[in-house]
Amino acid sequence: MPTFREPQLVHLSSEAMARATAFADAVTGTVNYRDSNQAIKEKIRDDHFVSKLGEEAVRFVFEQRDCKIEGPDYTIYSGKGKSWDADLRINDLEVAVKTQRRSAAKRYGLSWTFQDSPERRDPILDMPEAWVCLVVFEDLKDGFECVVYPLRKIKQLIFEAPRLSRLVGKKQAVYLGTLQEHKVFK
Repeated sequence: MPTFREPQLVHLSSEAMARATAFADAVTGTVNYRDSNQAIKEKIRDDHFVSKLGEEAVRFVFEQRDCKIEGPDYTIYSGKGKSWDADLRINDLEVAVKTQRRSAAKRYGLSWTFQDSPERRDPILDMPEAWVCLVVFEDLKDGFECVVYPLRKIKQLIFEAPRLSRLVGKKQAVYLGTLQEHKVFK
């Protein structure tokens, strides 16, 4: 599969932004994140908005490399219909996408979180060969830019406890600084 070694800067289209906005607005009322101590509807909406922006950015990067892409999935599922399926399929390769806002990174460090609580655990954490693409939404700049980092397998990432104490025991975090120190990313 045509891939890349350096982070890629993507300028998202207004259509991609509109799709992410519509999805976030529609899905917010269908989720329950009380096990993560998250009941603030606007935060839940924003998390879904940002995650779809990341998926759109990854889709764009690989479409530019003439890959066949399935996703992002904009279907609104209810209850038991929600799944942990891969966010994208790139040339038949399942890929999870994790996205962080640059503004959040300024507060907590550039990181991506994976659900890991007794009530809900992201199955990808038990799949060392699974692929993930890490993305930063550049919300501190004008326009709609994302930085897309090269694909990595879960086993290549270094997981740490979140620096935000209320997330400890509920999530695992991957910090860009740690990945760079260990030469996972330049």
